[in-house]
Amino acid sequence: MLEQFVLFALGGAGYQAVELAWRGTTHWTMFAAGGACLCLLQALARRHSLPLGAAALCGAAAASGVELGIGLVCRYVLHLAVWDYSTQWGNVAGLVCPLYSFYWFVLCFWVLLVLRGAENLLERPIYRIVKRTTEP
Repeated sequence: MLEQFVLFALGGAGYQAVELAWRGTTHWTMFAAGGACLCLLQALARRHSLPLGAAALCGAAAASGVELGIGLVCRYVLHLAVWDYSTQWGNVAGLVCPLYSFYWFVLCFWVLLVLRGAENLLERPIYRIVKRTTEP
């Protein structure tokens, strides 16, 4: 449970940092989107039977779906227009588009690579010995 909370918080903060760097602005709903995305990516990272590229593609689709969902809630429930991709080719309701889904693929590839690398590092024998001796 603590791991999921930390992942959610890191994802939310990371998403907002990327938005601030890319667009110069962000919104509190993007914290929720980022948190959900990183938790989904962690679940994909643990599926080692799924090749990295395929996992990144699934992650990009999931992130685009999260953005679409959050965007619809912002627009129709909160009556906010947080972002607008209506000028982008292939957009869906101005909330997602192929270009940004591709950017998600690239970002998800990198994040999944880091998550899998961290998991492999933590599974090394020395860590398991230290973990066993420090657990109650």
